[in-house]
Amino acid sequence: MTTHATPTPSATEAPAPSPAPPTSSVRRGAPAWLQEYGVYAAVAVLLLFNAFFTEHFLTVDNLRTQLIQVAPIVIVALGMALVIGTEGVDLSVGSAMALAAALLPLYLGYGLVPALLIALLAGAVVGAVNGALVSVVGLQPIVATLALFVGGRGLALVMADGQLKQIVNPDLLSLGTGSLLGIPLVVLIAAVLALAVAFLVHRTTFGRQVVAIGGNRSAAALSGLPVKRVLTGVYVLCGVLAALAGVLATARLTASDPSSLGTLMELSAITAVVVGGTPLSGGSIRVLGTVAGALLMQLLRATLVKHDLPDSTAQMAQAAIIIAAVYVARERRSR
Repeated sequence: MTTHATPTPSATEAPAPSPAPPTSSVRRGAPAWLQEYGVYAAVAVLLLFNAFFTEHFLTVDNLRTQLIQVAPIVIVALGMALVIGTEGVDLSVGSAMALAAALLPLYLGYGLVPALLIALLAGAVVGAVNGALVSVVGLQPIVATLALFVGGRGLALVMADGQLKQIVNPDLLSLGTGSLLGIPLVVLIAAVLALAVAFLVHRTTFGRQVVAIGGNRSAAALSGLPVKRVLTGVYVLCGVLAALAGVLATARLTASDPSSLGTLMELSAITAVVVGGTPLSGGSIRVLGTVAGALLMQLLRATLVKHDLPDSTAQMAQAAIIIAAVYVARERRSR
């Protein structure tokens, strides 16, 4: 009777490796709630802190002031969110604000409406140039918009003869100082624009195309989407919104000062967008988060000022928040 021995593994044969645990169970990152609602929680925490530790912070006058100050940033950040959603960036928004401010005194003699249209047209031209350089010429957005970041403000200074000009037109000034039902007009305009941009992103074909192009531009082109036209349109919208913010800021300050108006606005807008949860890699746009991000930065700055901390401390705190926001965004995309 022949017996057959059960084969045994040789000494050189390695045992089969055990399956690796799922990545989600190994990777430890920011909690899901922090990724989705962190910016709103931060705004709530700041409000609670100021309610208990900052005198007269939650008064109607102070809250009104905070909203008026943040409104132009929100308007610019809405346009920036659209651009970043396409995996781009626009460094020329401050220059677009300065151009709009420089043009207003030159054409107010023809009436408020013509002056406003020309100021907004200047923003559209800035956006069209940026969009053409990005979509047609093929330049990187940071390079394309850097040209007008420098040249646009120089042109604004030439138009204004390098001088600050007082605004006395009562209709224009009412845009910066007027109110409706007790709510400042600049705040109402910012709120309406936020709703309009949210509708554009979530309920229109154009908005879906913007997100698709930001997610994968090559795939969007191969699927037949009008990539060049959409990209140009996004930069035009960003330029128009920046010009409108310049008009409102000029009306609130009662003077046109192209040398300083809009300075570092591009950084404030990018910060609001990133902190609000829109990834720099594109493919997603968080409109409400962008508004909350702008509010967070404004509240943080106001809190530090009211507690007599230097502006350098505010800048370092903002830098820390930006780093945290980028980290959380990275964790969100990796899951």
